Amino acid sequence: MTQAFDAAAQQALLETRVAAALEQARKLGADACEVGASVDQGTGVNVRMGEVESVELSRDQGIAVTVYVGQRKGSASSSDAGKDSIRAVVEKAIAIARHTGEDPAAGLAEAQLMATEFPDLKVHHPWPLSTDEAIELALACEGAGRAVEGITNSDGAGLSSGEGVRVYGNSHGFLAGQRGSRHSLSCMLIARDAQGMQRDYDYSSVRDPAYLSSPEAIGHSAAERTLRRLGARRPETGRLPVMFAPELASGLVGHFLNAIAGGALYREASFLCDSLGKSLFPAWFTLMEKPREVGGMASSPFDNDGVYTRDNVFVDEGRIASYMLSAYSARRLGMTTTGNAGGARNLRIDAPLSTQADLLTRMDRGVLVTELMGQGVNGVTGDYSRGAAGFWVEEGRLQYPIEEFTIAGNLEAMFANLLGVGDDTDTRGSIHTGSWLIDDMTVAGS
Repeated sequence: MTQAFDAAAQQALLETRVAAALEQARKLGADACEVGASVDQGTGVNVRMGEVESVELSRDQGIAVTVYVGQRKGSASSSDAGKDSIRAVVEKAIAIARHTGEDPAAGLAEAQLMATEFPDLKVHHPWPLSTDEAIELALACEGAGRAVEGITNSDGAGLSSGEGVRVYGNSHGFLAGQRGSRHSLSCMLIARDAQGMQRDYDYSSVRDPAYLSSPEAIGHSAAERTLRRLGARRPETGRLPVMFAPELASGLVGHFLNAIAGGALYREASFLCDSLGKSLFPAWFTLMEKPREVGGMASSPFDNDGVYTRDNVFVDEGRIASYMLSAYSARRLGMTTTGNAGGARNLRIDAPLSTQADLLTRMDRGVLVTELMGQGVNGVTGDYSRGAAGFWVEEGRLQYPIEEFTIAGNLEAMFANLLGVGDDTDTRGSIHTGSWLIDDMTVAGS
């Protein structure tokens, strides 16, 4: 194992280094400065077919400095946060700033918006796990899956466990840090029949290892997911309702967030430019973020500008209620930051939820998608086209697995045609959602 990680000591050290960089920038003539520093340490093991394939012990650190000379901005970074390196990074950032053009939107977020309260959000849960223990868990996970009848091979199982500290400070006098942890266990298995080979996986990812799914549960689930893909066919082509499994539905939320992000909006690279107040989703659908949710996968009391985070409602009863803005993008748009420098945190949906069985009944005939391939999403036009695999649905029931087909539509129409959200909520990431049933998409198969 790597050396013990003392998060409190690491945070104190990073705060000292960030303060030193801010002082260095002031002495060298910067009008304003902001500094971010981080250190992360973790363990990762991978096993395959009952044998250890790799053990990785990692420790990464870095410091990034942005200075402002008037309205000119310069940024530089280094993986070395020592005293000499800090001076070199600050000097490089200032040199860059003096050679860039003026940007009226450049500068720190307003001082009055800096976070002043730093509650314990319960996102740091160290796991004193030895390498041998990590290997045992990964082997148990793969072993449980391989023991299921019909599983013929394995792509392996992996366990990763890590924790880290990030500190941000700026010349407003803001200086704060946050500690965090993340632990995950995954397994991918292979099955074969006369038609060929199929593979699938499952995983668990948590802040607190006490809530990690058992190795046996993950292995069995990975096996079941793999076996149910055997005998896959190509579906017929047509316009059909499509249901996205929860882990894929979160991607649709991500596409929406990308479209209301300030960077895309001020560049006019979004299909949702000038869309505030526009009805986009059904009236029963509300989307919000909870950045200070205790234990959340993306919880933080401040954003990457040091601005205090707060609950935001992005979609209110179907209408776009807010964009997602940093201090810079807000200035470019003539608006005010929403505390979203670095993105949205802990997305939650307020909507009536249905069981998957009820959604399938409502679908009657169509496609359940459990895997997507390719990057066919155009953020400027909203056009959507992805390779897919999943299951054919007839008379409200899963009939057989399907593969080698595409689904296509336009995100604006897809959001408007959302028929229902499932209660099978996936809580493994920052976006919590169940399945999405969307009407009238193009399915191109045989």
